[in-house]
Amino acid sequence: MKINGYEQRLHKEPIKRYCKVMALKKDPELIEKYIEAHDPLHAWPEIRQGIRQVGILEMEIYILDNKLFMIIDTPLDLDLDKAMKELASLPRQAEWEKFTELYQDCEPDASADEKWQYMDRIFYLYD
Repeated sequence: MKINGYEQRLHKEPIKRYCKVMALKKDPELIEKYIEAHDPLHAWPEIRQGIRQVGILEMEIYILDNKLFMIIDTPLDLDLDKAMKELASLPRQAEWEKFTELYQDCEPDASADEKWQYMDRIFYLYD
């Protein structure tokens, strides 16, 4: 557990942030395998490259028990829905989705947009 926070990359321009949530199956062994699949040693490089290729600046996934929380930062002019459709069409992306659905508490063959649900911001403190 990281109690000292996580350093963030600064961007030269304002960005948009999207937050999504998804649940994993409540199986500790599967959860550990899902975490391992995302670590730097095991993550598929094509997936990371594809995320950058479609214009996403940053993506983070956090976990608590079987709940996942994803943060996506993009340029202001990026259409995230269009970017995600482009991402889904890239090589190995469909294979990655099929692989990760083994761990996710979602309908079989659900798209990434069906698995990851947008969250609404209810509070912020900028000023």
